[in-house]
Amino acid sequence: MSAPATTVSTVADLRAVRRRRQTLVVSGMVLVVLVAGTVALLIGAAGLTPGQAIGGVLGLGDKGDVFVIQKLRLPRIEAAVVIGAAFGLAGALFQSTLRNPLASPDILGISTGASLGAVLGVLVLGLSGVALSGIAFAGAAVVALAIWLLAWRRGLHSIRFVLVGVGFAYLGSSLIAWTLARAQEHEAAAVLTWTVGSISDVRGEQLTLVAVGTLVLAAAVAVVSRTQGPLALGDDNARALGVHVDAARVGTLLLAVALVALATSASGPIAFVALVAPAIARRLVNDGGAALVASAVTGAALTLVADVVAQHGLLGVAAPVGVVTGLVGAPYLLWLLATNEKRSR
Repeated sequence: MSAPATTVSTVADLRAVRRRRQTLVVSGMVLVVLVAGTVALLIGAAGLTPGQAIGGVLGLGDKGDVFVIQKLRLPRIEAAVVIGAAFGLAGALFQSTLRNPLASPDILGISTGASLGAVLGVLVLGLSGVALSGIAFAGAAVVALAIWLLAWRRGLHSIRFVLVGVGFAYLGSSLIAWTLARAQEHEAAAVLTWTVGSISDVRGEQLTLVAVGTLVLAAAVAVVSRTQGPLALGDDNARALGVHVDAARVGTLLLAVALVALATSASGPIAFVALVAPAIARRLVNDGGAALVASAVTGAALTLVADVVAQHGLLGVAAPVGVVTGLVGAPYLLWLLATNEKRSR
């Protein structure tokens, strides 16, 4: 066999191995989602048997079981999967496009912008429901635009983007704290979701909007995902491969911002999912790529498992899902900072 033929065969074999590994990772995370979803259906104040749960999902059997499953538990599971997938995919896009493992909407201030918009919407404008989600979306979009304008200097550079985003994260957190300090106690309690993240009330029309929006944005990501590989090689190499670097980076980050804004507008800022899920996915897939699909499924699995832990008080008391993900994500962030510091020496 000639050398070129051998090379082609080797490349084909490597691609086949990568596909099998990615399929295995995605399948494993889907299995985690199914197991966690089953647990979430069965346990709770009204414990159900597997038969009762299946009947409730199908709309059969006792009316009480059907109500518990279809009105309470199933929407919460669906919300965790959809919102977790949106955060995971957005985090993967940020990190791969900016080539920085710390590039996450939590750290960049975009999630904080959505929280600030929601807090002002409740305490100042008296909004609720879909209107409140809309102003939270607008808050994230405004912060992202401001970061963009301040970070742009004849192109979008990752380090500047991250530093400006960190500044906006602190600014947004300070404004939220100041707003809550001026509010009455019962008003502050009403916006708790928008400061820690919770999916307990995401259902009905709001859930449908988030699910449809996430699917549309994911389809758009599939179209632009072909630029992620060249961008990972650096700007010069990407240009040599025919990629319009600035346009590709801007388009990808716009989609990432839209995913974060959409998810946060429904649930508030569920901490660290967008940071941790892509890191887990990339480590498991281990092919040097962005692992977009794996990141989305990992985000869904992480959020659903965290919500099961949170809502059933496995930490000793029931808590919003953002508290649990924060307990998982904070040690990871410290570890990431420590290992990056060692590598830079």
